[in-house]
Parts: sequence; structure tokens; C-alpha cells
Amino acid sequence: MTLDPHLFRTEFSVTRSLVYMNHAAVAPISRRVRDAMTGLVEDVCHFGAAHWDRWAATYSDARKSSARLLNADPGEIAFVKNTSEGISTFANGLDWREGDEVVSVETEFPANFYPWQLLEHRGVTLRLVRESAGRIDLDAITALIGPRTRVVAVSFVQYVSGYRLDLEKLGELCQERSVLLFVDAIQGLGAFPLDVRRANIAGLAADGHKWLLGPEGAGLFYLRADLLERVRPTTIGWMNFRGWSNFEARDSAWRGDARRYECGAPNTIGIYGLGAAIDLLLEIGVASIAEHVLDLTDHLRQELEKAGQSVFGPLNRAECSGIVSFVPRHSPAEDVVRLLRSRCIEVAARGGKVRVSPHFYNTHEEIEQLLDVLR
Repeated sequence: MTLDPHLFRTEFSVTRSLVYMNHAAVAPISRRVRDAMTGLVEDVCHFGAAHWDRWAATYSDARKSSARLLNADPGEIAFVKNTSEGISTFANGLDWREGDEVVSVETEFPANFYPWQLLEHRGVTLRLVRESAGRIDLDAITALIGPRTRVVAVSFVQYVSGYRLDLEKLGELCQERSVLLFVDAIQGLGAFPLDVRRANIAGLAADGHKWLLGPEGAGLFYLRADLLERVRPTTIGWMNFRGWSNFEARDSAWRGDARRYECGAPNTIGIYGLGAAIDLLLEIGVASIAEHVLDLTDHLRQELEKAGQSVFGPLNRAECSGIVSFVPRHSPAEDVVRLLRSRCIEVAARGGKVRVSPHFYNTHEEIEQLLDVLR
């Protein structure tokens, strides 16, 4: 079914102020996300913790929605502060041996680089695949996987080039070699379907503030159920444990599901917002969102090339995402971003390139507004 963005624009108040195409940085929230969060604030203002049972029910509902988004089980979902915390939980929780290896990509965002690099003090080697013209060759990843490779750690979508990995093919390759696949999903989750079962993903992390259209500081960590005993919690508090609700208990047995990675009081307001954001995406349908986003970025890419701008990254629709980056023809990227901002068009500069990242409520008319400034 073709998605009509005009049906959803009233849900996003930002459309009255800006042409907002910077979702790869920080997304505006919808009215329903705002209402969920302000509703909690009002409740706490007037009643304190008297309605804690409602909070608990919201945690449960948001966990179920998150699992549905990923085709996971709710018991495989933990709420984390951000993508970095999820990646670090996985990286630091494994039982590494000297000589083990991790394979990743040289152009990863720092959040998916430092946790793996800093395993060097435990004798782990990080091997990096080179990017070629904004693309990542699966054969190049395969070539680096050796007998001591324990983890392949990649982004679903590269944050500058917008290259979208075929996670199902990569997952199959990892499964054949008994290697764990970890995915930094923040630049694709919410805009493109992601099935952790079909892709054989061992672990995944994503904050809510980009393509999920949720608040900052509220994210997801997925861990496949059979790995619970192999990834030890590394941040410890009172809620990691089975007897968390008995304050006098001293039972150090972990919780039986992914909640063992939630160490203390949760970000309640963030989870209220994140749950509402995911429910909106599920209601619309992520597959429909993906097709519309790709239609927008195809349009943008083609017209940029006609205008003589140097587009960076993939051209094949199957490898493209919600991110289009280009090197401006005459001016530095930062100057172009300032020019567009002066026309109430919000994009970003990354790596000497202008990065444009529209979502499902953006329109082809807005793409044309941006192009009119650049032509």
C-alpha cells in the first residue's frame, strides 16, 4: 500500500515550522509521544508514585511493542539509556580469550568502534573492513572472518554514506562460521524492517531519538535468549536480580530474561515516549514507511546528480536508506547547511558532506524545496 505522508503531517508539529530532514541526527517527536510523556509528568506531579502499577504496565507494553518491531520475544528486550550502553553491554559481557577477534567496518560511528577497540587490553584484535565509495562489500567482511573471530559488529545503515547492509545475507554468513552478529541499528530501525530471527542477529542496540521518532536517552537492547548465560551483566544494581522486589533479599541470581541488564530505576518518561513512538510506526507499517522513504531519497539523489552535485554512497535501491549525502559543488558543506537553515530547511554536515535524511511524513514537495535552494 502506498503511504500518503499528508495523512500524518498534523501528528508532527515540526511541519509548521521547518522542512525537517535531519532524522539521522535527532528527530522531532510526534504529538502522541509528547502526550504520553507529559501525561506521565502530570501524573507524577499530582500523585507521585501512587500509580506505579500503571508505570509497570507501560514498561511491559513498550517491551512487547519493541519485540514486535524486531520479531523478537519480549524477554529478549532490555531498555537502555542509548545505543552506546547496549553495545558496551554486549562487548564487555562476553567471556573473551586472548587471540579472539572482532570484525567491523572502518567507518562505523564511534559508539560502535570504541567498545570493540578497548577490548585490546583483554587480548582481542579488532579487524576493520574498508569502505569503498560509501559501500561495504559483504565479501570483504567474509574475507576477514577467521578461526578466532567471535563477533562481527556492524551498523544496519552507515551514518554518513547511508549504505544499508543486507543483514539477512550477513547473518547467514555468520551462522555458517559460528560467529555472533551484533548490529548497531540506530540509523535504520523504524524506517526499514528488521527481523532478528531471519537475520540471525545475536545482539542489537538502538536509541529512540532518530528513526524511531522517540525521545533521547531511551533505547533498546536485544539479546537472543540462548545467549543470556554468555553475556554477563556489567553494570550492577538492585534490579538485575531475580529477587529485586524484596529489598531485604540477598539472592544474587540474575533475572531470567533480558531485564537482567537493567540495573536500576528505569527512565520512565523515556519509556512512555519510546513505547508511543514504536506503536505509531507499527500502526503505519514499517514496510510502507521504507518504500516511501526510498521514493524520497531516490528522487533526491537523481535530482542532485542532475544539478551537478556529487552524491556519495550507494545508488542501488536495495542498498539505499533514508540518508543521502553529497559533496556540494561550490561551497563547504557547513555553509550549505547554514544556507538551508536560513530557508527553514534542516539538514546536517557530516564528513565534509551535506547529509539529508527525510522520514515518512516528509513529502516530495519538500524535497523540491531543498533542491530549489541548491539549483
